[in-house]
Amino acid sequence: MEFRVGEALIGEGYEVAHVDLLIGTKDSPVATAFANAIANLSAGHTPLLVVLRPNLITKPPAVIVPKVTVKSMEQAELVFGVAQAAVAKAIADAVEEGHIPKERVEDYLIVVSVFIHPMAKNKHKIYYYNYGATKLAIKRAMNNFPDVGTMLYEKDRSAHPLVGRKLTKLWDPPYLQIAFDIPDLEEVIAIISQIPESDHIIFEIGTPLVKKYGSEVVLKLRDIKPNAFFILDLKTLDVGNLEVRMASDATANAVVISGLAPISTIAKGINEAEKTGIMTFIDMLNVENPVARLEAISKEALPHVVELHRAIDAENSPPPWSIAREIKEKFKVLVAVAGGIRPENVSEVISSGADIVIVGRAITKARDVEGAVRRFMNVLKPDTDQFRIMTDF
Repeated sequence: MEFRVGEALIGEGYEVAHVDLLIGTKDSPVATAFANAIANLSAGHTPLLVVLRPNLITKPPAVIVPKVTVKSMEQAELVFGVAQAAVAKAIADAVEEGHIPKERVEDYLIVVSVFIHPMAKNKHKIYYYNYGATKLAIKRAMNNFPDVGTMLYEKDRSAHPLVGRKLTKLWDPPYLQIAFDIPDLEEVIAIISQIPESDHIIFEIGTPLVKKYGSEVVLKLRDIKPNAFFILDLKTLDVGNLEVRMASDATANAVVISGLAPISTIAKGINEAEKTGIMTFIDMLNVENPVARLEAISKEALPHVVELHRAIDAENSPPPWSIAREIKEKFKVLVAVAGGIRPENVSEVISSGADIVIVGRAITKARDVEGAVRRFMNVLKPDTDQFRIMTDF
């Protein structure tokens, strides 16, 4: 039994072709799908066999299943004529070029799901785009593209054309975390609008801002930075699972739990974050011995990030990054550092083991916000694969 899956997107505009394809032997689930497609007809989604011309099906036999409901004869002609011919030619060429072994064409069946936009008009584009997409989907299916390594490499680098890039993990440190401790949403929006795009910049929605506007302030800032990584600084001290769920429901990418909270609260928060797919920061603000505290916490659960935090009101105390490397190496977590960080000491902070440098007023109160951000970024690293040209198989 052989069962393979292929997918391809080619073209632009309303005529863009998106093909989902199953190819398998006659003893595989593809045969069941093939038979069901032919036998179970529904209005607007009538499948049809793929033919090169009337009375000449392809080998391997294939069936087209429209993704979009066909509501007019004009649409029907595009699916049952133009797309059908394109898919047929792609299959025949794939056999001729060896992507499907000629000696095995009688063993296979193919199910091709095609997308024809209701506004599509240009028959030439529809033909060539669907021809290319079908042929590419076959090649990918027969070569088991992508392999697991490609998927894992691309998952944090790729951008979906309809969604953009959604950063869900902090996988490529160091990062610049910009903290908004300003309890004025209009001012925050004005500042965040000036910050350049970078996948090495993340945003902290400070406790004062959350207290004034609620956790769903994240959604308002997503209107400005839809792809950004937002950390909701709740400094949770109780009901950890409830507050983490609130952060997740508001679309935050991470939530801050206070290191002073009961260990049971911290553990419940971390476990809830694992369920909902967001990250947890443990803020060691006012924790006398962060290493000892983390040792106690680690018996129940470990956060993704430990934040070594010197308070605004304690700026004359020693720098918080002195134990960054110890925590990073001992507990295998990311380490964020906040308090007294300036462009001139960022290199020192990173060298100490910090994965995330947290900066607030040095950026948010700067006369030139963008310039201030760039001064920090010059010391960090460029965007991920910013010069990469996509050349998928």
